[in-house]
Amino acid sequence: MPPRLYYLKCDISKFFDNIDHGILLGILEKRIPDKRARQLLSEIVESNPQGIPIGNLTSQLFANAYLNELDQFVKRELKERYYLRYMDDFLILGSGKKHLRETQERIRAFLTDQLKLSFHPKKAEVAPIDKGIDFLGYVLRNGSRRLRKSTVKRFLKRKRRYKTMVDSGEMTEATYARLLMAWRGYARFADSYGLLRKAGLTE
Repeated sequence: MPPRLYYLKCDISKFFDNIDHGILLGILEKRIPDKRARQLLSEIVESNPQGIPIGNLTSQLFANAYLNELDQFVKRELKERYYLRYMDDFLILGSGKKHLRETQERIRAFLTDQLKLSFHPKKAEVAPIDKGIDFLGYVLRNGSRRLRKSTVKRFLKRKRRYKTMVDSGEMTEATYARLLMAWRGYARFADSYGLLRKAGLTE
């Protein structure tokens, strides 16, 4: 009988708000040789009193540069083979529950000591893969990939609100269509044909 597989799933608490300017600029300095470019980036970083704003395009680049330090630690130091990260959410797969708990503690220490970050207290867990992995709004189980129920409920609620806004003239039909197509693109990564057909979003 093959060993039972487990996953470690973690989320970093208030990631964008807690990015340390000094650490971020130190990382950028190592990667960017041009002094004028570094000065410009420094001005962008320091324009925010604390952390970095979520909406800025540069913030997405800064965030990935910052957590590349974590990626390198997990891959090179911990030598974890099955590691996946999207922004401040990450997942590690393994066959040993004890090993993953130890890995979680080593990552926790690294984040605290090197990046001044911490795990979200309610979003760090080790659990068996066969019970399903809830990650990035999808639930993966036994070869299927479904949308999280709460994700679907939020979409249907937003869809009704958008339609009301269109009817009242607060939103254009074109904007409404773009919002629906954006969600359709996200939902199509899951086994969601029935849901998309019900919502009128199939081709």
